[in-house]
Amino acid sequence: MASKEEIIAKAKEAITEYDEEMAEEAANEALKEGVDPVEIIEHGFTAGMQEVGEQFEQGAVFLPHVLAAAEAMKAGIEVMKPEMERRKSKTEKKGTIVIGTIEGDIHSIGKDIVASMLNIAGFEVIDLGRDVPIKTFIEKAKEIKPEFVASSALMTTTMVNQIQIEEQLKEAGIRDQVRTMVGGAPVTQDWADKIGANIYGENATDAVNKIKAALGF
Repeated sequence: MASKEEIIAKAKEAITEYDEEMAEEAANEALKEGVDPVEIIEHGFTAGMQEVGEQFEQGAVFLPHVLAAAEAMKAGIEVMKPEMERRKSKTEKKGTIVIGTIEGDIHSIGKDIVASMLNIAGFEVIDLGRDVPIKTFIEKAKEIKPEFVASSALMTTTMVNQIQIEEQLKEAGIRDQVRTMVGGAPVTQDWADKIGANIYGENATDAVNKIKAALGF
């Protein structure tokens, strides 16, 4: 019988070793031992992804490694989805979040982690995917009136498009009805302040905590 710490360590190792089978094993062990999926995702899978991300930034690993790590994480989360849905159905819905990776950017790993964590926390998450046109964010905000519109940018060249979300929400006359969150590797608190975003999410945990705090949870 594995302890919670051993299962979390295994989940993290599965990501840093790009091992989908090991990720599924860790997830199944977590379910069997009654470990909270949030803990496995946050301290195991996400911690592993952050480590791979740091290695990528240092040039120690390359994009195929990052994608393989993301696939391993996806495999682990898939195993825990039914339990996450079961827990979610028992918690009152906290609000709706529209999230997507900004136009021109095909990276979705960080955004996927944030979306999963928000889902577990009891939010309705409308995930627009990656390389999402600005007008899609605006149209979806007008259609479903979410509490937050969140955008992720993984490159400085696409980060500038986050300004357009702010501008076009104003042009649509709904900027005061919705809050915005920005995140991604090159994004900072200074950038969020400069463009007028309500929240900067440094990582998945930070993003969820700040959204919960903003909505009074």
